[in-house]
Amino acid sequence: MASLLKASSNILRSEKLPFLSRSKTRQGVVPKKVTFRLVPIALCLSTSIGTVEHDPRSNSPDIAIPIMVNGCTGKMGKSVIQAADSAGLYVVPVSFDAEKKSGQTVEVCGKKILVHGPSDRESILASVFQEYPSLIVVDYTVPATINDNAELYGKVGVPFVMGTTGGDRDRLYKTVEESKVYAVISPQMGKQVVAFLAAMEIMAEQFPGAFSGYSLQVMESHQAGKLDTSGTAKAIISCFQKLGVSFDMDQIQMIRDAKQQIEMVGVPEEHLSGHAFHLYHLTSPDQTVSFEFQHNVCGRSIYAEGTVDAILFLAKKVKSKADKRLYNMIDVLREGNMR
Repeated sequence: MASLLKASSNILRSEKLPFLSRSKTRQGVVPKKVTFRLVPIALCLSTSIGTVEHDPRSNSPDIAIPIMVNGCTGKMGKSVIQAADSAGLYVVPVSFDAEKKSGQTVEVCGKKILVHGPSDRESILASVFQEYPSLIVVDYTVPATINDNAELYGKVGVPFVMGTTGGDRDRLYKTVEESKVYAVISPQMGKQVVAFLAAMEIMAEQFPGAFSGYSLQVMESHQAGKLDTSGTAKAIISCFQKLGVSFDMDQIQMIRDAKQQIEMVGVPEEHLSGHAFHLYHLTSPDQTVSFEFQHNVCGRSIYAEGTVDAILFLAKKVKSKADKRLYNMIDVLREGNMR
C-alpha cells in the first residue's frame, strides 16, 4: 500500500496536467511531482500453451471442470480459454456471441469452438448442460447482453462467472437471487487489484469522512473497444465518497484515444489493444497536501488467471452445495490459493 499512496505535506511547485483538466479544482492544478508512471502488473499470456485433454463426463474426482466461454471471439474470451487450458480445465466446443458471428469457428489452443447467435440459445445451453452436468459458464460478452445472458443461465440452472462489466447490476444480482443459481460476479477479475479495492473498502468503513473537503481527480484509460466506464474506478470512487470526498461519476476522465494514451498516459504502444490504467488524485482544500492512488495493468493475463480461480472456487461451492449462491472476487480471495 505504501507504494500506492503518496503524500506531500509541504507546498510544491505546480503545473497543469491536461489529462486531469476536466476536474473542477483549479484548472487541473496538481503538484509537479505527480506523474503517471508505468507500473505493469501483468503481461499477456503466451499463446504457446500446451493443451490438456480430458473427458469431463468421467466420474473421476480429479477430472477437469468443463467450462463454456461465451464471448470467445473477443480477446478477453480467448485469454480465458488459454489460461483455462493451461490450468487443465476442459473447454466445451460451444460458445454464444452476437448474431453476426453465428456460425464462426474459433480455434484457440488447438480447440475448435463453434459460435452460436442469440436464436435457440436456451435449447443449446440446456443440451450442453445435460451433456456436461458439472458445467460452468464464463461470460465475457458485452454490457448490452449480460442481463439477458444471466437470466438464461438462471433459467437453465447453470452456474456462471460473470466478468463482463456494465449492464444493470441490480437486475443482475436479483436474477441470481431469484434463480438460486451459483455465480461469481465481479467487474474486476484481477485478484491483486481486488485486494487493493478491499483495502480501500476497509479504510472507508473504519475512517468515514477522513478526506472531507478534499478534491478528487480520476482518470482511466482502456483499449478503444471498452465502451463503458471502468467498474473498478467506480468502486474506488464509492470508497472515496464514504471517506468524505464529493465527486460525481460523470467527472471520470475516460481516455480511449490511442495518441493520448501513448503521449499523455504513457501506455506502451504494444498494449494499446489491452490495458487498464487508473489514477486517483486527491488534493487538500489549501493545495498543500496530495495523495495519489494508482494501478496499471498491461495485457489480460491478470484477469484470465483470476477468472480461472473464480471457476475453481465456484465449482467447489457447487460441489459442496453451499447455502450461499452469489459471490464476488473478494470471496475468492478469502478462500486462498485455488491451485
